[in-house]
Amino acid sequence: MRPIKRGAAPKPYGKYQDAIGDLEDCFGCYCSYCERRFPALLAVEHVSPKSSDAARATDWTNFLLGCVNCNSTKGDTPTNDRDFLWPDKDNTLTAIEYGAGGLVGPSRTLDPKIAPKAAALIDLVGLDRHPGQPAAKQPTDRDKRYLEREEKWKLAQLMRDMLTRNNTNDFRDVLVNLAKESGFFSIWIAAFHDDPDMRRRLVEAYVGTARDCFENDWTLKARVGGHI
Repeated sequence: MRPIKRGAAPKPYGKYQDAIGDLEDCFGCYCSYCERRFPALLAVEHVSPKSSDAARATDWTNFLLGCVNCNSTKGDTPTNDRDFLWPDKDNTLTAIEYGAGGLVGPSRTLDPKIAPKAAALIDLVGLDRHPGQPAAKQPTDRDKRYLEREEKWKLAQLMRDMLTRNNTNDFRDVLVNLAKESGFFSIWIAAFHDDPDMRRRLVEAYVGTARDCFENDWTLKARVGGHI
């Protein structure tokens, strides 16, 4: 999951819906959880549900961007900063692995104290819902997140192979533009895990990506103030 940098509130909000444009400017038009790109149709997502935390209903620090699938799965589930990881506070790119077939899960190298927090975030929005999972984690008919991840995984691997045959700056620029339009930042970063230049380009291209989650060589590092 892409770690994002929130920054200070652009302005106060009388209604939480008024923050949507500022959130898209801050994070890009991507769901903060599943990473799909939506030029429209994203909603202001309350990290702490407004139904149980009305005092933060218009609080900039409580806002992320959510698609209909992630929003409806999360619903009004109570949350906190202790039991979950969050993309605006932690290096969630380190915590969650993406694989072939649209599979998602906690990183196998996580500290045992951190792994339950990553699993809680995944379960909260149903990122691991997949036809190959047990009945409790089956996607609904309208939930195609796993299928879109599988398609983008194949695309990213294809582009990686093409880059080995056409390794020019122009092709790298084209590839980054394709990645921006495709969404699924984590999948593209995983595909180019051993290519520091491509990782830099991707981080810089996706507005709002937290630079403090990367070392100078574009490998990952712990986020100051976060769980990981």
